[in-house]
Amino acid sequence: MNFKEIKELIDILDNSNLTEISIEDKGTTINLKKEKEIVTQQISAPQQMVAPTVSAEPVQASTTSVDAPVAETDSALKTITAPMVGTFYKSPSPEESAYVQVGDQVTADTTVCILEAMKLFNEIQAEVTGEIVEILVEDGQMVEYGQALFKVK
Repeated sequence: MNFKEIKELIDILDNSNLTEISIEDKGTTINLKKEKEIVTQQISAPQQMVAPTVSAEPVQASTTSVDAPVAETDSALKTITAPMVGTFYKSPSPEESAYVQVGDQVTADTTVCILEAMKLFNEIQAEVTGEIVEILVEDGQMVEYGQALFKVK
């Protein structure tokens, strides 16, 4: 990973509501964290504004894999969540149709979308069986780890 790519990651983190990004590339993991200081206010002094800081720490890559978390929202609905930070794409290319639409039946191995991180396109599987009842994000939208993408019944 070169300096320009790391700088792009820092810019993404800085311009988003994300507090942490972790990317693995060629055997190296890059962890970026926003550390926010507590903003205090004194009776006689105006409020102090403190900008968040960003730090980059390369660490050795681990061999563990991350499975897409699936959380129950109520007894009938399941939520497919993002297993990583990235840009959400509903289809393999702008000219092709979406992987899934509301009303489509999915199985655990059905590809439901692509998440792009650092120019790597990762196909995301449903990991649940059921019917897509709602798509919670827009095509091209940046998503966070654990963010709800689809509701399935």
